[in-house]
Amino acid sequence: MKKLIKSMLVGAMALTALPAFADSGDVTLQLKWVTQAQFAGYYVAQDKGFYKDEGLNVTIKAGGPDIAPAQVLAGGGADVIIDWMPSALATREKGVPLVNIAQPFKSSGMMLTCRKDSGIKTPADFKGKTLGVWFFGNEYPFLSWMSQLGIPTNGGDDGVEVLKQGFNVDPILQNQAACVSTMTYNEYWQIIDAGLSADDLVVFKYEDQGVATLEDGIYALENRLADPEFADEMVRFVRASMKGWKWAEENPDAAAMIVLENDDTGAQTEAHQKRMMGDIAKLTAGSNGALDVADFQRTVDTLLAGGSDPVISGQPEGAWTSAITDKALGM
Repeated sequence: MKKLIKSMLVGAMALTALPAFADSGDVTLQLKWVTQAQFAGYYVAQDKGFYKDEGLNVTIKAGGPDIAPAQVLAGGGADVIIDWMPSALATREKGVPLVNIAQPFKSSGMMLTCRKDSGIKTPADFKGKTLGVWFFGNEYPFLSWMSQLGIPTNGGDDGVEVLKQGFNVDPILQNQAACVSTMTYNEYWQIIDAGLSADDLVVFKYEDQGVATLEDGIYALENRLADPEFADEMVRFVRASMKGWKWAEENPDAAAMIVLENDDTGAQTEAHQKRMMGDIAKLTAGSNGALDVADFQRTVDTLLAGGSDPVISGQPEGAWTSAITDKALGM
């Protein structure tokens, strides 16, 4: 897995020092996934003029299955990105100097959702079952969890068979897996919408299992943050973005509609986005944007415990800074 991650990053690492960036006041944000309520705070900040009030002209670029935010950032296609901390820390260890400058998401939305008719009632019942797991850096909380439970991940009656899950929930719908990876705000509801009811399912939240890692943080390149002008732009960007997030928390339905207005694909529905925004608000609640050091360390400890091939090899140094949020939030 380390070789796979390394090969994906080689091109990005080579470009880190080369790109020409936008003029002062112009900021390009690369999202981790497609346009949806997961990123409502940024769309709200743009729609409500919060970025404009800070003297910023922000371009928001949607992500997708073929888009790696860190590569876009290192290649000069963005000034700032949204990424999960496991991926960001792995990227940093491989040579792309990502730095967490703010953390809008306080809680994890990651879950393992299982069919009740598989016989699974507790984690002990995972043994002998096939479980769908996301990879590309998203598998490490799962591997750490199994390691802590003492359950091998190479199959057998006393272990689990790991199915590399795509970005859908087909394996649980087609009985190819007893459980699949889901987010509280998205894939879980895809299962419900496909015909299974909540009574048909057993849900295990990573947050409740003590193996949750930080999701959806704001990252920039360390060498760019050394530029006072760029750092000031990031202060203003974070301040406006957090204003957008708090507005979205207080006005979830209206925020969902703003997201829909920015969805050029037409793939999202009003009902799904409103439901998603309600769940997203639970994950951003309690965060003012500043990274909690204890949350950071919990994430690092989980990644270091992720089996024989952990995503990082040691305690990260310089992987986050409070300098931006200290100024943005007047701390």
